[in-house]
Amino acid sequence: MQELLSREHYQRVLEDRAVGKETKPRSAGGSDSASAKSGSKKSEKNKKAAKGLSAVDGVFPERDDCPPLGLETLKIDDFQLHASSMRHYGLGPHRGRLNIQGGLYEDDLYDGGWCAGRNDPLQWFEVDARRLTKFTGVVTQGRNPNNYYRRRNEVTTTDNLDFRHHSYKEMRQLMKVVNEMCPNITRIYNIGKSYNGQKLYAIEISDNPGEHELGEPEFRYTAGSHGNEVLGRELLLLLMQFMCQEYLSRNTRIRRLVDETRIHLLPSVNPDGYEKACEAGSELSGWSLGRWSQDGLDIHHNFPDLNSVLWDAEAQKWVPRKFHNHHVPIPDWYRSTNATVAVETRALVSWMEKIPFVLGGNLQGGELVVTFPFDRTRSVTALREATPTADDHVFRWLAFSYASTHRLMTHASRRVCHTDDFAKEDGTINGASWHTAAGSMNDFSYLHTNCFELSMFVGCDKFPHETELPEEWENNRESLLVFMEQVHRGIKGVVRDVQGKGIANAIIAVDGINHDIRTASDGDYWRLLNPGEYRVTVRAEGFSVSSKVCSVGYDIGASRCDIVLGRSNLSRIKEIMQKFNKQPISMRQRLRQRHLLDT
Repeated sequence: MQELLSREHYQRVLEDRAVGKETKPRSAGGSDSASAKSGSKKSEKNKKAAKGLSAVDGVFPERDDCPPLGLETLKIDDFQLHASSMRHYGLGPHRGRLNIQGGLYEDDLYDGGWCAGRNDPLQWFEVDARRLTKFTGVVTQGRNPNNYYRRRNEVTTTDNLDFRHHSYKEMRQLMKVVNEMCPNITRIYNIGKSYNGQKLYAIEISDNPGEHELGEPEFRYTAGSHGNEVLGRELLLLLMQFMCQEYLSRNTRIRRLVDETRIHLLPSVNPDGYEKACEAGSELSGWSLGRWSQDGLDIHHNFPDLNSVLWDAEAQKWVPRKFHNHHVPIPDWYRSTNATVAVETRALVSWMEKIPFVLGGNLQGGELVVTFPFDRTRSVTALREATPTADDHVFRWLAFSYASTHRLMTHASRRVCHTDDFAKEDGTINGASWHTAAGSMNDFSYLHTNCFELSMFVGCDKFPHETELPEEWENNRESLLVFMEQVHRGIKGVVRDVQGKGIANAIIAVDGINHDIRTASDGDYWRLLNPGEYRVTVRAEGFSVSSKVCSVGYDIGASRCDIVLGRSNLSRIKEIMQKFNKQPISMRQRLRQRHLLDT
């Protein structure tokens, strides 16, 4: 009834405007205030009650800011969307939202838009706003790129942060402000430049910024590899402000995290793409504008395909004797100057090789789910196939640590935006849903470095309106902190020789897990593991093999597992021979010399 009255009143306003009449508002009860006697108290009361709705022709208030109604950001639920007809349920009115991708098959339950059941001009689509609402514009989109949106309560935040979208210049200025507020725990640096020459700025948060501390793990968050996925970029800018403020406020949790971890935040991997999306705005940028780099490359999937290199070696039974199951080398063609590699990707690769990262997360958008390696299917003919890593149990825990602390990912009534067929109830998904020819950032990080990398899809709306940033921050704040704390799960230690000197590049192997890691330049290492008891074996060139049983508890805090290696007999012989300018004689040479003497 309220809806009908609102429509009737709105129609009368339009008619009165057309004939030049003055329109008087209805009262909240639906009666016409004009019917009341002039000058009566009741009439005055009705006018005051309607005053909040009256500004333009006595109906609507004039506002400088008109945020979106909320179809894309879950505020408008499915029951508020109606249509004249639909082809099938998967193309019903609940799918009439911006920037949601369709299913893989035509009969998927959740498809990429509303499609009328009949092809004639009498079809209509309706949104029930549930209150008198002034619409200042309509954004439409062809059926393109699925999500059972639920109605959400409004969420406010008490954090005093800069909740707005930042241009490249504003982002740089905000970093300077944070650095000036917390000069003892922050450092700004860049890892390279974009195609258009914009520096890729990162901010380090640590108690000793600028240096790697022995035994302190390195963590990274990146965002904006797809330039139009702006939410992750703003979340990292909010995170750096939050950590600075809370550190100054002597927040015990934040101080422990900063004092025991070297944290790197890279908010904008693709600033060129962001500028394209930002120019169009949050409501008009669409699904793809600004997604790729300036030279048209998908940065997240522009890494070398090391999966195939490892799997081919395994098929030849070269692993582990002839080929390592970790630190897979990058093919020479990929490093050549004429390779189709974005300059941003090259900067990321160099950064990842330079710093001994242990754990990382790249923030993306358009979804509510956490994905983990492998992103590529092992079977070439399989379009979708689960392809777990040797550390699948660890990746599942890491993914769950983020998803379970997010306000929406694991909610009982939530349905993910695009990949509903694969997402589990815990809000996580193995990344190997699609067969791709290129390597992903997650797979590359796992196979080429020690770092375990996951992708956090932090919201269905890739480019939310500025007014929605406080709520999105509340949705993700705890998850961002909890995931960082997971870098302290597992075992850590230093591999030294008998003189106490750290041994670099030593191989750390865990029985039962076919994926090894290596020590950093100072001999320290970190191995992410779930709670349990593990036999750890360490190998290094020129040293004897050593094994040790190490236990991992349930509490946060990596278990200490230091290992001392003694020189091997062969290395001692080589050292003595070199000292006296003599080369060791191989067994074959000895046999040949003995044969010549006998003859």
